Amino acid sequence: MIRSPHLWNKLSDVGRLGWRNERAAQLVEFAVALPLLVLFVVGIFDFSNAFTLKQKFTNIARDAARVAAADPANDLYSPLSTAPVPLSVMDAFRDVDSYLFLNRINDCGIVASGSPVGMTWTFTGTGNGCPTPGLTIVINRGYYFSAAAASQPAVDCSTPQLAGSQSLIIGTCVSIQYAYQWRFGGVARIFGATTVLPTTITAAAVAMNEN
Repeated sequence: MIRSPHLWNKLSDVGRLGWRNERAAQLVEFAVALPLLVLFVVGIFDFSNAFTLKQKFTNIARDAARVAAADPANDLYSPLSTAPVPLSVMDAFRDVDSYLFLNRINDCGIVASGSPVGMTWTFTGTGNGCPTPGLTIVINRGYYFSAAAASQPAVDCSTPQLAGSQSLIIGTCVSIQYAYQWRFGGVARIFGATTVLPTTITAAAVAMNEN
């Protein structure tokens, strides 16, 4: 049992000093770990958000392709169609635009206007505060693919190179290219790291023309 008040005070001072040193060490450790924690949190949020958008765009591209593919194809040929954009193409475009609106995704002020290249219509929107390059919707109503094994469509919905002996199917391809601003790269630069991430999230789908 400690009876000396002087000795007790010394022991108390040593205990308080050790506690202060421990708290200081914890603060230093937290200051060192905080940037890494922020990097992990931002990375998880950023990549999960990009993955979610990718899934949403894949689903809507698939639905839009099915909508257009179910429409009659006689609206694609002049002089049967007097509208600037054929009805089947407009159906696919509206399907995409409506989905973006309902899910509160900025449609970049995109408008269905423009001249086709062959059977491919490309619509681009860069307004409403969208980052560059904005939103691009490509609809190809004359997309050829192999009956044996359909390959993944290109982002521009261009028909792939096919062998002459293959049985071909005419379908509709819809692709969506949407600008995505990454926050992960800005945080990574704090650590002196350079990240190269895609500037757009893309999705494409094909459906066989029914008419």
